[in-house]
Amino acid sequence: MKRLHYQIEIKCPQENVFSTMLNEKHYREWTAIFSPGSHYEGNWEEGSEIKFLTITDSGEKEGMLSKIKKVEANKYISIQHLAMLQKGKEIPFKGGSFYENYYFVAKGNSTVLKVEMDTEDDWFDYFDKTWPKALQKLKEVCEENC
Repeated sequence: MKRLHYQIEIKCPQENVFSTMLNEKHYREWTAIFSPGSHYEGNWEEGSEIKFLTITDSGEKEGMLSKIKKVEANKYISIQHLAMLQKGKEIPFKGGSFYENYYFVAKGNSTVLKVEMDTEDDWFDYFDKTWPKALQKLKEVCEENC
């Protein structure tokens, strides 16, 4: 298991970045970089279950079952990923659950968004190539809607 770290500065106040990033429509825009059709089912309230999903070529929903562990509005989100969802089944991760954390740090009229994510070694190269592109897309979406 490795912990990855990424960050980007977005010319938009942190409350706007926070709300835009989690907005269902805008979430689909920036996470399409990871997988076309990417979306979530559930909500972002602390303690709630949430599913991060895509639609397969055969029309099935696949993705991850997760729990929102901690939310500090406009400042911090911690997500605990519990299992993969494949063909209607929950498949626990080999190394147990892992975390994805977001920090929203004010910097003048901008926000520095910091992301840290645990991942299995097999996914390191994929995320290391994809996260910077996804954050760039999120920056564009936030700045267009700020």
